Amino acid sequence: MWGGRFAEGPSAIMREINASIPFDKALWRQDIAASKAHVAMLGAQGIVSAEDAATIAEGLDKVAAEYERDGVPENWDLEDIHMTTEARLAEMVGPVAGRLHTARSRNDQVATDFRLWVRDAMDQADEGLAALQRSLVTRAGEHSASIMPGFTHLQTAQPVTLGHHLMAYYEMLRRDRSRFADARSRLNECPLGSAALAGTGFPIDRATTAQALGFERPTANSLDAVSDRDFALDYLMAASQCALHLSRLAEEFIVWASQPFGFVRLPDSLSTGSSIMPQKKNPDAAELVRGHTGRVIGCATALMVTMKGLPLAYSKDMQDDKPPVFEAAGLLALSIAAMTGMVAESEFRTDRMRQAAELGYATATDLADWLVREADIPFREAHHITGAAVKRAEADGVALDQLPLDVLQAIDSRIDDRVYKALSVDASVASRASYGGTAPKEVERRVTEARQALGMTGR
Repeated sequence: MWGGRFAEGPSAIMREINASIPFDKALWRQDIAASKAHVAMLGAQGIVSAEDAATIAEGLDKVAAEYERDGVPENWDLEDIHMTTEARLAEMVGPVAGRLHTARSRNDQVATDFRLWVRDAMDQADEGLAALQRSLVTRAGEHSASIMPGFTHLQTAQPVTLGHHLMAYYEMLRRDRSRFADARSRLNECPLGSAALAGTGFPIDRATTAQALGFERPTANSLDAVSDRDFALDYLMAASQCALHLSRLAEEFIVWASQPFGFVRLPDSLSTGSSIMPQKKNPDAAELVRGHTGRVIGCATALMVTMKGLPLAYSKDMQDDKPPVFEAAGLLALSIAAMTGMVAESEFRTDRMRQAAELGYATATDLADWLVREADIPFREAHHITGAAVKRAEADGVALDQLPLDVLQAIDSRIDDRVYKALSVDASVASRASYGGTAPKEVERRVTEARQALGMTGR
């Protein structure tokens, strides 16, 4: 390929460190597509003859069929997917294959291929997240009125509904999808035609190749186009944030499935057993989702550090841009699929959830609010009175709504029997009917909106 400049070939070490075909062969579909768009443009512009352009395009289709059937061969002497494809094309169609590389460089070639691959990965992530959202919305609709304890600091705080809890993750994923969409919009410019770094003297039509590959426009600066990897970093940042949300959801299931909680029974298909303890049912899928998050974040960090301080334009450091993106994309896809199955197939033990809500003094805030509303007591004073009531209930080993009226009135004489209507967990969640609140009717409203946004039919 570049032997005319060198008297000797590369050493074994150079050959090994320089070859990227073991990982960039994953770009073969994008490389074929970009090459076909490029040669079609060359033919249309008269830069190569129509006959040669047709021969090259037919040859590329044959190479693609071989790759699809047999996989991409790994010849380290050919270095990468670009030269591997060009070499095989030459074997099929002869020297005319050499015209394919007219008016392009591997620099703009790989930048284009990689953008196409990342764009596909973004679309796949969006599709997977939409499926997970549908699972969350379906289960939330089933449990719009199922009461559970809401937590802060992992301490019982106030009663909420399971549907409301699940819809919180729907909102997280909605933001994740918007991040991928924003990143995709910025990515969608075509570097092809930027050549090595300065553009080309051939009369190419970059708008045509951009359109053929589904890009909105060509990139505006050839130096930036061949050296930009912001699109990959954008993907990794969106993937990292998404993985964080998946990890939080996974942690919920891990905690809920533990015996002290007993809020959920995980599906056998996403659990494992123990080699020594027959009773164990381990939430390994959820734990691996939680663990994968660290690796995805590590991939983002790796590429940031790789790109740090690189001068314009292309540097060989950037050959290492693809492994972290490929790894993160694979991990993210697995994590999304695992959590989709877990949400859809788990059995929620709503009896245990309700019992926990009733035993945790979760309606203490409702007592304070009642004192403010009905007895015209300043909230800080009401907070103090309620704290005394909780202390007494805890000492007696009963729930707040089980404290006798005379006991409550001994704490504060302004309390009357109307208070009991506010102290049940059902009354508590029903009262939280503010926009975005946990009241069942509010959850049902939000579920309906989400179903419409996702294009879900029926109930």
